[in-house]
Amino acid sequence: MRSFTEITSIPNNVPVDIGHARLAVRWVDAGPPVRAEVVVMPHWAEESTHHEMRLGETFPVGDETWRFADLDMASEDQWEVTVRRVDANEVMDPPTGRLWKPSRLRPYGQVDEAQLQSVESALGLRLPADYRDWLRRNNGAQPEVPHHVPGVPFALTPERPLFGVHPDYPLFDLVQAQRRHRDPWLSPAWLVIANPSGGLLVVSTQSGDSIVYFVHELDLVGPPGPPASVARERKLRGVARSMGYLLGRLTPVEVDHLPPVQMVPPSTFTDPRDHQDGQP
Repeated sequence: MRSFTEITSIPNNVPVDIGHARLAVRWVDAGPPVRAEVVVMPHWAEESTHHEMRLGETFPVGDETWRFADLDMASEDQWEVTVRRVDANEVMDPPTGRLWKPSRLRPYGQVDEAQLQSVESALGLRLPADYRDWLRRNNGAQPEVPHHVPGVPFALTPERPLFGVHPDYPLFDLVQAQRRHRDPWLSPAWLVIANPSGGLLVVSTQSGDSIVYFVHELDLVGPPGPPASVARERKLRGVARSMGYLLGRLTPVEVDHLPPVQMVPPSTFTDPRDHQDGQP
């Protein structure tokens, strides 16, 4: 039986039906070399076959030959593999997918149980379990270069890291960050874990989930306390289901992520003072 498609894209964790079989991808590795494990689940058999291969290599699906043709990665846990049915000795088209670059974060070290309890006493709350474990093992983290989550308008920078237990460095300290960044805008139901350019990253202290949320700086307006804080909290946007997933989505900012440059005609006079604070 011949497949009903010549080429298909397989998102992470989503099997794709090609007619006489389903294809799935267990994992990808940006490398180098670029690698993936493709799972073939034939409709005519109960057993699946697994194929670990490099980009460009082929694998069988019944009496057909398919190729691992491309990989596009938005993050460590958000990607799409392209596979193509090929004939014997068919030349491979050049891949065009973008490969995710792992985050470049420097943890500050570790925090012991006594320090964690001291932080919780100062905050007057129990740290969320997932975040508490991450803080214990890392004590915050400083990006080597600006990082963002693709599609979310913020950037962690060396000067704006993930907070840790640093009482001698107020700008990087978790406890002091709540007074500075949370208390004017949000209720104690939230814990600010970073103050990136563009807004705040927070986790819930009451819901019991591990989700990391983002609130845009343009939404941090109005008087302190309720009801304004309630309205602000409605605008929180989930960006990762845990600290681990946040680190998997953080990506070094590159020039191609920035808006295109607009050329100014030579006859147009511009004064640098007209562009202060990013305003035209």
